[in-house]
This record gives sequence, C-alpha cells and structure tokens, in this order.
Amino acid sequence: MASRYLTAHRTQRTRRIRWLAITLVGLIGLIGYYGPWVPHKAAGLIVIGLDLAEYVKFIPEVASGRIALRREIFYLPLFAASVGASLFASRRVLPLWSRWLIAVFAIPLALAMLPPAWNPAILLLPEFRLQNVAIAFCLMLVPGAMLLRGVPDRPILIVIALLSLAAAIAPAWGYVQVHAAIEALYRQPLALGWGFWVGAGGFLAAAFIAIAEAIRG
Repeated sequence: MASRYLTAHRTQRTRRIRWLAITLVGLIGLIGYYGPWVPHKAAGLIVIGLDLAEYVKFIPEVASGRIALRREIFYLPLFAASVGASLFASRRVLPLWSRWLIAVFAIPLALAMLPPAWNPAILLLPEFRLQNVAIAFCLMLVPGAMLLRGVPDRPILIVIALLSLAAAIAPAWGYVQVHAAIEALYRQPLALGWGFWVGAGGFLAAAFIAIAEAIRG
C-alpha cells in the first residue's frame, strides 16, 4: 500500500513538473513577444511584437496589397497564451492556488488584443471583428475551463502544442515578410531583434514539450 502511494505521488509530482515546464517556456515566449522585434538605438523607433499588429498596416507594401499579410497573426501569441492559461487552469494536478493565478492571468492576455485607444465605436468596425471574436472566446474560456477538468491530459496537450506552434511560426513568418519593407522605411539594415528569437524559441519549446508529453501519455 505504501509503495503504491509513493508511486502515485511521484507520478503526480512528475506530471506537475512537466506542466510547470510548459508554463515556464510559454512565459519566456511572451517575454520575447513583448521584447523588440524591430531594434533601433532610438527608443521611439523600437517596435515590439505586440505593436506589429497595428504597425504593419501602415507599411505601404502591406496597405497596397503587394505583401499579402493578415495583421491579426501578430496577436496569435496572446491568443495562444490566454487559451493555454485557461486550459492549464483545468488541470487538477496543479496546486489550486496556481490554477487560480493562471486563470486570472488569461484575462489581461485576452484584453491585450484590444486596439490602442479603443472605444465601443472603434470595436464595431469590420477591421476589428476578428480581434473581438478572439477576445470574446478567450474570456468565455476562463470560466469554461471548469468544464474541462474531466478531459484527459492528452487532448489538452495537443491543443496547447498546436496553439504554441501557431504562436511561434505565424508571427515570425509574417515579420520576415515585411522585414525588408521595414528596412526600407528605416533606410538602414536591421537585425532581427532579440524579441523575435526569444518569442519564437519560447513557443516552439512549449510546443515540443507538449507534444512529447502527449506522446508519453
């Protein structure tokens, strides 16, 4: 009986550590997202990952359609992080206090997708329809996560892996598409900022760990 209890305790502790590992690398990805993607010596010319969603629509090549790009892809890290936080909050293997903390964290992540200087009239514009849907989904999922407590880990891990892959690849691909155009605006060559690498690397690591855990079962 004692050995069975110890085995179950170790298994639970191992599962908890793995879930916390995904959380940690996801946080690293978010740090990169809020870091500089467009680096510059002048602070006013630095563009972070979050700001790219609004910034790219003013790039002439994007505005004219010469570069086909959906600006909403730069919100994918926030969407993935908010949805992922709600899914994490449904895992009973985690301490109750951490589940509540993670669930609350999902709310500001969702609201960060709001356009700058927004008001109700702006939110009704067709331009922001997709953002509104994404924000509403994330906010509804916070209390909805309570309904997912009985879902096994594997499907939750698969969803987290897919979201993390999207958050790593889509914004990075979008930024690469407009990088030359931004260099033309700045009239100088620009390296990819550390935020680009840390953001993509963090979310890729989260996807890798989630896939490995899903396979492990």
